[in-house]
Amino acid sequence: MSDRPISRFDIPDLDDLPDDIREQILAVQDKSGFVPNVFLAFARRPAEFRAFFAFHDALMDSNEGLSKAERELIVVATSAVNHCLYCVVAHGAILRIRAKNPLLADQVATNPAKADLTDRERHIVEYALEVATDSAGVTDSDLDAMRANGFTDDEIWDIGAITALFALSNRYANFTGMRPNDEFYAMAR
Repeated sequence: MSDRPISRFDIPDLDDLPDDIREQILAVQDKSGFVPNVFLAFARRPAEFRAFFAFHDALMDSNEGLSKAERELIVVATSAVNHCLYCVVAHGAILRIRAKNPLLADQVATNPAKADLTDRERHIVEYALEVATDSAGVTDSDLDAMRANGFTDDEIWDIGAITALFALSNRYANFTGMRPNDEFYAMAR
């Protein structure tokens, strides 16, 4: 286990947190067996913690449209272009679990053009990367192409929204120096 700090900023003690945040963190710990560092890093600012995880959960826990694996695929692909080690490692682990594929996350993070993707996954990744790297350049034609490839407006929205949320998350993780938990590296290998 690494002895490096979780973040460049102080991490609050669980006992000092508001009840709702402490309970949420402990529930995650019960489910996963450890506390992902992102929860501890965000806990230093309770209002931001609540807002971030409410938005995160609304997008990532939805059972409509995109599968949960497809949602994680977006995070890994866009976090890689944003150079976010925390999100590539943490969400790469989740992608391996949800996709039941130990290779996909590493392939997508390294070179999505050569990853073993289905046509649907490739369209998702290509559109997400366009939003991540040139959101101002997205046109009606891009949305029409996604629709022609079988995506609903809600799915197209979700791809863009997940990309946008994780652009925010990537920047938080990068400026705070947030370290991925060691546990993520070995998950679903």
